[in-house]
Amino acid sequence: MKVATGLAVGREANPALVHEAVAKAMQSAKISCANSVLLFLTSEFARDPEPALRAASKAASCTQVMGCSAPGIFTEQDWIVDAPAAAAMVFGGDAGLQPASRTNSRELLMALAAPNAMNITWMAEPGVRFGGVSGDAIGQGPFSVWQNGKGTASGHCEASLKGIRGRVAAAHGVRMLSVPQAVTAVNGHDLLQLDGQSALLSLQQACGKEESLALHRLMAAIADSAEAVKKRNYRFAALVCGNEADGSVTLAKYLTPGQYLCWVVREPQAAQQDFKDTVLKLEKRLGIKPDFGLLFSCLGRGPYFYGGMDRDLELLCKQFPQMPLIGFYGNGEIAPMNGVNELLQYSAVLGLFTCEPEIQP
Repeated sequence: MKVATGLAVGREANPALVHEAVAKAMQSAKISCANSVLLFLTSEFARDPEPALRAASKAASCTQVMGCSAPGIFTEQDWIVDAPAAAAMVFGGDAGLQPASRTNSRELLMALAAPNAMNITWMAEPGVRFGGVSGDAIGQGPFSVWQNGKGTASGHCEASLKGIRGRVAAAHGVRMLSVPQAVTAVNGHDLLQLDGQSALLSLQQACGKEESLALHRLMAAIADSAEAVKKRNYRFAALVCGNEADGSVTLAKYLTPGQYLCWVVREPQAAQQDFKDTVLKLEKRLGIKPDFGLLFSCLGRGPYFYGGMDRDLELLCKQFPQMPLIGFYGNGEIAPMNGVNELLQYSAVLGLFTCEPEIQP
């Protein structure tokens, strides 16, 4: 398997920029015809991506071009936000992206979607999905998703990785402020009680002396069991406000009694450690040095979160020098958790891959 990446940045979003990125990847892989291309473009391309997709197909001599637009993109070489750019990963030989079978529940599928195309039915179809949600800096339009060298009418797409095996996991990057508590009373988006106690009081006790914690950094981690929370197999709900009148906390997601919740805080130090642990665990599970990596990170987690540096990307490049890597900063992340494909926020979903066969014990 021959895999390589190319990155190009310019002043204008034009097809020549895309041709440059793909051509760089082709040259690095030492191939003249690609099996398939994974192409991520910045939001400047979103309104009319077709010329860019034609340029990519021409440069790679193939029509299997898959990807999406995003507010920021990256490869192992660098990350780009706030400028027109194109990032490409080319696959040579027999291995690469191919249509999903949609019949194998264990098939690993890279999935991409626009914010308005996310739906429970698609996420629940057979297959283990990982990937990200396209969009722009504010989660509004325009946004584009493409496959087979053209935009998708459904707004989402997916592909299996032929001749490739991999391992995928999500890193949340939060610090727990409380132990898991049972949700005992809710009213719509208002969480009323945890373990029979006022939800607002529970949150205040969890924050303790850390009065400087900003509301936008606080979140609720939710799962169906206390054990799942402890294992970090949870999904997030943002806090909207605390209500002194009835002691409730308004969340951005609905909860149901019987679920478990833990108050958490987003912070760079915890995020870095969590991502490092995830990288090491994935490498161990893969059983071999990976041939390439895919990373789908939240826009609120990248360089804006780490003070002008993408520490996650930096760590990956240090752990796997010269490993081809591609990804984007999006408006949501997709990953399998507890046997279910989940839509996450403020997370980083990492996949490490190899063409080597499974190592038998």
